[in-house]
Amino acid sequence: MERLLVITLAAALSTVFYYWFSWAVNRKKMQEFIFANQWLMHPNAICYWRTLLALVALVLYFFSSQQSLGIIIFGFAAVLDGADGIVARRCDLGSTWGEWLDPMCDKLTYLPPLIGFAYTGIVSIGLIWALVAVELFGQFFARHVLSLLKLSGAANNFGKIKAIICFALVIFCALLDENPGVIDIGNEVLMACIILSSASVLFKFIPNRLYADILSTLNFFCGLTSLYLTHHQHFAGAILVIIVGQLFDLFDGRMAEIHGGTKYGPYLDDIADFVSFGLAPAYVIVRSGGTMAPFFAVIFFVAVAYRLVRFVVVDKKRSDLPEGVFCGLPSPAGALLVLGASLTFDPDLIWVITSLSVGLMVSHLRFAHFGRVILKQLPKPLFFLASATLVVTIAYVLKAKNVHMFGVLILCSVILYMVAGRKCPPLENAGS
Repeated sequence: MERLLVITLAAALSTVFYYWFSWAVNRKKMQEFIFANQWLMHPNAICYWRTLLALVALVLYFFSSQQSLGIIIFGFAAVLDGADGIVARRCDLGSTWGEWLDPMCDKLTYLPPLIGFAYTGIVSIGLIWALVAVELFGQFFARHVLSLLKLSGAANNFGKIKAIICFALVIFCALLDENPGVIDIGNEVLMACIILSSASVLFKFIPNRLYADILSTLNFFCGLTSLYLTHHQHFAGAILVIIVGQLFDLFDGRMAEIHGGTKYGPYLDDIADFVSFGLAPAYVIVRSGGTMAPFFAVIFFVAVAYRLVRFVVVDKKRSDLPEGVFCGLPSPAGALLVLGASLTFDPDLIWVITSLSVGLMVSHLRFAHFGRVILKQLPKPLFFLASATLVVTIAYVLKAKNVHMFGVLILCSVILYMVAGRKCPPLENAGS
């Protein structure tokens, strides 16, 4: 309990400091102070300071009896990772050296304590060194090759989310060190970090215009994998894979808007959506049992098909539908509604939820797009924090193997989206 209180205090102090600093940097006096004291407040200087703080925290935690103080200092070191970016953007102090230095200091902040926790038996030594290998490969070899190819080595979303998770993993290991009875998801989260770090490196070498097609393809394969897992009665795994597919689907349209795409992109996206959010959930309904399962599966399948066709043929051409607004509940949310119910309720109630999902999808109720409207209205740090939380939650569900809890989490997330999707205005009206 004492360790949890210390971690809570560290998180509270760090959060308050971050938001105070974000507010202060917008003020003229703070900007003047930054320019007058660049040895202290330049983004690159902040990188050095937070690396030094992380080293102090490491010594205090592993080589002294001041572990609580070490946790608090590490919390400040972690939050300074966001502070240097704020200064760089607000004061226009970004640099090529800073682009390399920032991720390097991230690694020097979280990798040493993770190695320390590995050798105290908290997490896998093999997984830690695998992460170190991927991180150093990306930092030195990959960035060198990118510079030769005259490509940007700037951090992408995969890398930013991975960094947040790694910082959180250090704190979780400190909690686990004092409370071994806590459900240990350290290795699962560590594996997620390795995957995200690898993706961060890989996507830097891929032409931007292919991002959307790659994400749609991954979504499609998630749908196929879900069908396979459902056939073998692994319902929780099948549903988890569909959720991963939804994450890919969330960003493929956004990537197409930012970086462009190929002429096959829209067709690939529609096929992937049809498989992952129509065919795969319908098969879950069939295999979940009950005499009425095939009938409701067909109804759901037809509703998703109708929903997708209406979107492509009619809704995209409507001038009265604001940008970023769907007519009817989006098929990913409709699928989650059914899938969450299949893990939570008896078959008789599943059919009721399926009917509700079908009715909402084919209705003319308007829902804001989660990625293009709702997420855009979230501050970027909050977006990255939410993404990291989602990854950790998935790791927790995998470790706990509590299917009912998984279903409840899915249903809660869909209800949250439905409320936000109805209340959140499109970007053109936000703030009016």
